[in-house]
Amino acid sequence: MASAGADVAIVARREDRLQENAKAIEAEYGVRCYPHYMDLTKPETITKCVEDVVAHYGRIDILVNSAGIPCRNVAETQSYEDWMLVMDSDLNGPFWLMHECVRLSMKERQYGKIINIASIHAFVSRLGYNTNAYCAAKGGLLMLTKSLAQEWAKYNITVNGIAPGYFPSELTGAYIDAPAFKKVCEDYSPMGRPGITGEMDGLCIYLASDASSFTTGQMIAVDGGWLTI
Repeated sequence: MASAGADVAIVARREDRLQENAKAIEAEYGVRCYPHYMDLTKPETITKCVEDVVAHYGRIDILVNSAGIPCRNVAETQSYEDWMLVMDSDLNGPFWLMHECVRLSMKERQYGKIINIASIHAFVSRLGYNTNAYCAAKGGLLMLTKSLAQEWAKYNITVNGIAPGYFPSELTGAYIDAPAFKKVCEDYSPMGRPGITGEMDGLCIYLASDASSFTTGQMIAVDGGWLTI
């Protein structure tokens, strides 16, 4: 978003990382970057964050809902606490963040672009990999994207999503470069590799821009063809 000229607000739990990233974004792209604490498992921090961002910038035009955590527990021994942590982080919290952005800014202005980052695991599981809570939450985000698209179309708000395959990140850093995972990519992905940082950028900018004014309720995979087989 910053590379396309947008002033941004970045939100997360780790405030030291927020400050570092805000300085780096402003220095590299010459836009304003407002860092703010938020915890998706605590609705009161979501409301406070959205109120403060609206007060800081005057409005919210675009929301990129990109938070998420995994859970690799075996289903029959899954704890309620671990299940709910994934649901709150990957589904309930993202819904409330959309809710507050619409309620506090987008509905009144009759304009908004919401982009939900789901996963290929909103569509498929993976053999030998325990993704029960993650798949359920990301699958829920897929249908929530469709449902809210039809509810909020009357306010000129589009709701779309991106379903990434595997990309380098803190979440995947422990295994994405391992030889075993390279074999998984060869078996599951026609392109035979994970994504490269930046390969989602063009789609994200399209969904955030007026070029996508007639596109809503879509979940588009960026996965090297993973979902084709």
